[in-house]
Amino acid sequence: MLTVFAEETGASTETAQTSFLASPWVTIIMLVAMVAIFYFLIIRPQKKQEKKTAEMRSAIKAGDEVVTIGGIIGTVVIVRDDKIMIETGNDKTKLTILKSSVREILNAEPEEK
Repeated sequence: MLTVFAEETGASTETAQTSFLASPWVTIIMLVAMVAIFYFLIIRPQKKQEKKTAEMRSAIKAGDEVVTIGGIIGTVVIVRDDKIMIETGNDKTKLTILKSSVREILNAEPEEK
């Protein structure tokens, strides 16, 4: 009985040492894999969307019909560095807004692929 117990203890000690030596590498590989997954599933698509939005906002020109983040629809009258002036409604109310508050351009030509 005592011999069997000693053999079992010796075998489990070797297994524990082997798994202890492999553990840091497995941990590092898992962390690198998780960072890669987050990059390709979250960060990269978000950067692409931000780039597309920035290009859309820089392409705003007079005469474009735009929708603001607040839901106001208007026609662009004047374009300046970071501001635009839009006309809204039948009474031609003019609003000065930031380019960053434009959500989309309504009459933009569809992109060719």
